Amino acid sequence: MNQSPIITPVTRRNFITTAGVATVGALAASRFAYAQGNDTLKIALVGAGGRGSGAANQALNVPGTKLVAIADAFKDRLEGALANLKSAQGDKVDVPAAHQFTGLDGYKQAIALADVVILATPPGFRPIHFEEAVRQGKHVFAEKPVATDAPGVRKFLAAAEEAKKKNLKVGIGLQRHHQGGYLETIKRLHDGAIGDIHTMRTYWNDAGVWVNPRKEGQTEMDYQMRNWYYFVWLGGDHIVEQHIHNLDVANWVLKGYPVKARGMGGRQVRTGKEFGEIYDHHAVEFFYENGATNFSQCRHIRGCWSNVSEHAVGSKGICDVSGYSIKPKGGEGWRYKGKDKDPYQVEHDNLFAAIRNNQPYNEAFNGAKSTMTAILGRLATYSGVEVSWEDALNSNVDLHPDSYSWDTTPKTLAGPDGFYPVAIPGKTKVV
Repeated sequence: MNQSPIITPVTRRNFITTAGVATVGALAASRFAYAQGNDTLKIALVGAGGRGSGAANQALNVPGTKLVAIADAFKDRLEGALANLKSAQGDKVDVPAAHQFTGLDGYKQAIALADVVILATPPGFRPIHFEEAVRQGKHVFAEKPVATDAPGVRKFLAAAEEAKKKNLKVGIGLQRHHQGGYLETIKRLHDGAIGDIHTMRTYWNDAGVWVNPRKEGQTEMDYQMRNWYYFVWLGGDHIVEQHIHNLDVANWVLKGYPVKARGMGGRQVRTGKEFGEIYDHHAVEFFYENGATNFSQCRHIRGCWSNVSEHAVGSKGICDVSGYSIKPKGGEGWRYKGKDKDPYQVEHDNLFAAIRNNQPYNEAFNGAKSTMTAILGRLATYSGVEVSWEDALNSNVDLHPDSYSWDTTPKTLAGPDGFYPVAIPGKTKVV
């Protein structure tokens, strides 16, 4: 059975309407002490899709910021983002034609024009874009995940070390770390509210995302870029692109990263040519050094149980982490009653505050290791064998093409029947 293309509703990360801009900006205004000299921090946006446009809009809600450059592979995406941002932010968007860069190498010129760079292209490009931003000495907000394979994670970690040496501030789009309910709930868990945590359950089960039909005359590179979610070198599979949020929470709660994983997955419903090479479901057990286990599920199939959440079980009780509630054995339950501020906005507020005040701020290491956690899970489901963290991180399986141009031939190609090859557990080698 083939599953027809899916259109996903607008999310919080997608572009925020003008109505909310003035309010959020006003709330943020009192939080920042302006730097001496030039108060304006110049921003470049690299990757002008819905996620990048939303991130840029939130960055511009911070006082003393201006968008000065945009780079995107596609002219239509760049022009659409520019029009929306100009409508929402007015004079804070100052991107003349000479500062608009299209194609696969325009990111270098855009980065050169800014103080702060927002990296929001398909995740496969994140390591090289981050490396370039750090080389040029720029502060960075990078969307998650930060890579799609182990060589990319290692490249990102190396650049993170350079960013640390250069005192560059780095934010990563794992916004739960800036969400009041998560912060308070996990603090209580770390303070022993449910004792020693030995088990977690994490879920990202939902319907799936968009598809862009193939057009006549379209190059393979152009087609895969337009449908990046369905190609592992670009998106990492949905266990990496989406489920990273829940896996990151498990790592946060358990104060570490898994040492091995095993699992299963496949394509049962989303099997059409238009869905590239990724699975529609994954189920993974992640094992931690302290003996804890995270039982994880992620699924893209319509008409099924949908759930995006994290749960912890300890020696003295249980916790619905995403629901901000704790139930100790024999004791009084607790639930967070605070009102969360928009975490997507707060993550930008916090990054720019660190830049203004020259405070230590580098989320790159956790971003890379939580990305690696998700990649570890994918390697386990694709191969069907138990995979260790060490073997996964040291893997030399590089999914990326040797160069980036519209004429480049990606490593994954469709067969004569139009179907792309899909990983087969028990046969596919991943490390």
